[in-house]
Amino acid sequence: MSFDAQKIYELLPAIYRIRDAEQGGPLKALLSVMADQVGVLEEDLAQLYDDQFIETCNGWVVPYIGDLIGYRTLHNVVPRIGSQRAEVAHTIGFRRRKGTAAMLEQLARDVTGWNARAVEFFELLGWTQWTPNHIRPNCFYAPDLRQWEPLEKINGPFDTVAHTVDVRHVASGQGKYNIQNIGIFLWRLGAYPLTDSPAFQLDANRFLFHPLGYDTQLFTNPVTETEVTHLADPINVPDPISRRVLKEYLPHYYGDGLSMLIKGVPINQIVVCDLSGWIHTPPPGKIAIDPVLGRIAFADAQNAPPVVTFHYGFSDDLGGGEYDRAATFDALLTPVENVPAPNVKIQDALDKVKTGGVVEISDSGRYNETLAINVNAQQRIELRAANEHRPTVVLGGDLVIIGAAGAEVTLNGLLISGGTIRVTGGLQTLRLRHCTVVPSVNPSLVVDLPDVTIEIDHCIVGALRIHERSSVSISDSIVDATDMTAVAFAAVNGTDVGGTLQIADSTVIGTVNTLELQLASNSIFMSDVRSEKRQEGCVRFCYLPLTSIAPRRYRCQPENEDDALRVRPQFTSLRYGDPGYGQLALRTAAEIRAGADDEAEMGAFHELFEPQRETNLRVRLDEYLRFGLEAGIFYVT
Repeated sequence: MSFDAQKIYELLPAIYRIRDAEQGGPLKALLSVMADQVGVLEEDLAQLYDDQFIETCNGWVVPYIGDLIGYRTLHNVVPRIGSQRAEVAHTIGFRRRKGTAAMLEQLARDVTGWNARAVEFFELLGWTQWTPNHIRPNCFYAPDLRQWEPLEKINGPFDTVAHTVDVRHVASGQGKYNIQNIGIFLWRLGAYPLTDSPAFQLDANRFLFHPLGYDTQLFTNPVTETEVTHLADPINVPDPISRRVLKEYLPHYYGDGLSMLIKGVPINQIVVCDLSGWIHTPPPGKIAIDPVLGRIAFADAQNAPPVVTFHYGFSDDLGGGEYDRAATFDALLTPVENVPAPNVKIQDALDKVKTGGVVEISDSGRYNETLAINVNAQQRIELRAANEHRPTVVLGGDLVIIGAAGAEVTLNGLLISGGTIRVTGGLQTLRLRHCTVVPSVNPSLVVDLPDVTIEIDHCIVGALRIHERSSVSISDSIVDATDMTAVAFAAVNGTDVGGTLQIADSTVIGTVNTLELQLASNSIFMSDVRSEKRQEGCVRFCYLPLTSIAPRRYRCQPENEDDALRVRPQFTSLRYGDPGYGQLALRTAAEIRAGADDEAEMGAFHELFEPQRETNLRVRLDEYLRFGLEAGIFYVT
């Protein structure tokens, strides 16, 4: 029974309540204090019961429950890697199903947080058939060349073709097909949605899914597996979609809530086609989709671009994207002007908040405007995308930010293209959070003002041109001048020293020329760095060429000329728009892939802790593999 102060007060004799009211209610106040404390005790008692179960217990109880069942904790476990609660909850079930493929697949997902598939390679070995008994009809050495699907999946996680024995160790990532070998295939890239976005128009018949007109590989929106005994199928993982797969399994990929959709177009009008060079055209009344290039072709001319929904591949919540950014919002800043609204453009909404406020774009549409942000003295303006939305702002000219003394401006969750962000007036602070300012030959940001503080967090930007008396702080970002020889950071003229720089967990493509490099940590500089003040600042756990003129270095790479070529970072891609943009390639030296101060990788994707995920998975595989089996880890993306 809950201790309610009012009910207890009403149980007192009326004379006491009358006298208490005459004296201002001290007795009622005492009972209220007692009720509050009893409520705390009741809540604590209820939580004690919940703490007996792994699903409902407090976080601090999880290790104790794990200790009761003999669970061994992993090192460097953080929320981005995996859930310790999920591992403890599944431990007993894992032990009962020890060594089975479905259990190993679920274990890999729990430990790494990535999509996974387990493969027992002995099932893919070719066999000399014994006709009287034990015929294996799927284990012929020569595959059937008339079947496209097995041929397309050869050597991948969904391979069904028989192979000859490979005697190399699977743990090294070399050999696969042997009796004792188990393969754990992992998808490092995730499938990120873009919802109800206008396609990019080339002409009345030809369009592209990407709102900026890039060729984009479309990815599968993974369908959650409902059974613990179910091994992942292609539809359950964020896999690139091929043309043949989309053609044969179109109902699994096209439709509302699936991997792609053209709004208002039924599935019976869709055909799959190779639109390379735009040579092929769809039949009358049909619409062709190329999932490899992200292209759309209409048989009939269109009056307006179609509205599309699709999924693209990327490594992390970096740059503009439809992921959770609510924690980065300024909740106390008001008023909030919403776009789109009837007869209201982004500029109209910005004009209403000159004295401070928020302009929030509540869809993932495309806006072709030339913007100017004016903010009064000592006021704050935030131009942001609504949570889990990514609007595209195509500028007709430069985005000019004019701030009076003490003013602050924040851009959050936007994809900006077509112009440069220029800061004038007397602005005090500019923040870019989870934004993409598309890298190009022109600078992304020009600040020709002294005493401006620039903060760039979880962004993708092009070259920066900063006044030498301003300061820049960059974290978890990519600064891409589009070429190794181009200038990524400098003064407004592109040659003199730029402002004071602090950078952490970031990747810089291009040279850096700064007045003072106060601190560089866990970052990759692909070209020379020159700091005017070498006696001040520190560079720690970074990669930068030996020819750089930088402050004192601590545990940086390369250490000498002999290692310079070997440890140079290698990337899956350095072209913006590619799924593997900015991702360190697996052939990159261990000094870079595990060279940060916490043994994670250097660069913009440091917070993914990829080396720790792999190490933790190997620890768990040693524990849960059956005797005599050997496991190898293979990355699909």
